[in-house]
Amino acid sequence: MTPNPSSNPSTGERTATAPLNLRTAVESLAAPFVVAARDGSIRYRNARARDLLADGDRLDTAFAHARFLGSFDGWSAELVRVIEGGRTRRFGCAIHREGHSVPTVVTVECSPLSAPGDAGVVIVMFENAASPALDEQHEVARRLTSLGKLSARVAHELTNPLDGILRYINLALRVADDASESKLKSYLFESRTGLLRMVDIITDLLEFSRTTVGDLDAVNINDVVEQAIRATMDQVDSSRVVVTADYQSKDMPSVRGSRLHQVCCNLFHNAIDAMPDGGRLTITCGLVQQDVVIRVADTGSGLPKQLESVFEPFFTTKEPGKGTGLGLAICKDFIEDMNGTITVRRADDGGAVFTVRIPVASCEGKVKTSTGGAV
Repeated sequence: MTPNPSSNPSTGERTATAPLNLRTAVESLAAPFVVAARDGSIRYRNARARDLLADGDRLDTAFAHARFLGSFDGWSAELVRVIEGGRTRRFGCAIHREGHSVPTVVTVECSPLSAPGDAGVVIVMFENAASPALDEQHEVARRLTSLGKLSARVAHELTNPLDGILRYINLALRVADDASESKLKSYLFESRTGLLRMVDIITDLLEFSRTTVGDLDAVNINDVVEQAIRATMDQVDSSRVVVTADYQSKDMPSVRGSRLHQVCCNLFHNAIDAMPDGGRLTITCGLVQQDVVIRVADTGSGLPKQLESVFEPFFTTKEPGKGTGLGLAICKDFIEDMNGTITVRRADDGGAVFTVRIPVASCEGKVKTSTGGAV
């Protein structure tokens, strides 16, 4: 029979004499709680851990969608350190969950748990308030993820000029003793052209992967667009292009990171490049239902027959040496990473219209009214 609670004579409080059901208590914890064996197999996780982590009976699979911040050598090595060292290990961790645009950032505490004839660990996760350091690491990781999607194609594209360089250098070596000076110069010139192509590709990738000062501040989207316009003014002044901007709503959401700024800069630069003899660049920014919409229209040279090909890596309509064709492909990945879309259509006057749509829910919330105005 289960004992009934009794009264404490000195305080009058009811004291439970029944054994506490620890599983029920752990199951109701707000913090994710996991018990794992030395080999990484999961023996138990509470309701919050089941909700936060991926399915699977091993730590590697449960944390498959997590990115550890800082030093983390994999669960196999870390479990050995915790169990044999007898000390708690702590890791920062960003966990991406399906249906959530923003990852859950937690501190993972992994502590040794000794049991008769066996050893394991207890893992407790504490959700963190956002911090600049974690925001920065997360932003860099998101950028690198987008760039990583292009890595295989980039490697292939770099192989082509490398093959050409090697071929021309081999030809130059074969004829170096008796070839005319003009033929040697031709071979070296072709080698230089291939190397410059590789430099352009790598420069574009570095430009999209870099962070900028203050790029983690929450910035009104109108101000992001305004800053991107200012960044293109030197190009505008030398191209006889007239720029107009229509900010249709001052009460816009804010965003963190420089990715949207880079997308806008790329769209503006491309539009200006398409109008070498002058023209008009029209930028519209506002809210449509639950989406932020940025529309970039030009009166330039138009688009290829297959419109969607402009988003393919290394596709470009620019003259040789004027572009790598990576910009729009990376922009598309950046916007899709924000749960948004970027589309293109032909303008009525023969130019191009690019439209970026980002759900308000994927932005960081509200900031002060924009200070930007029409340009």
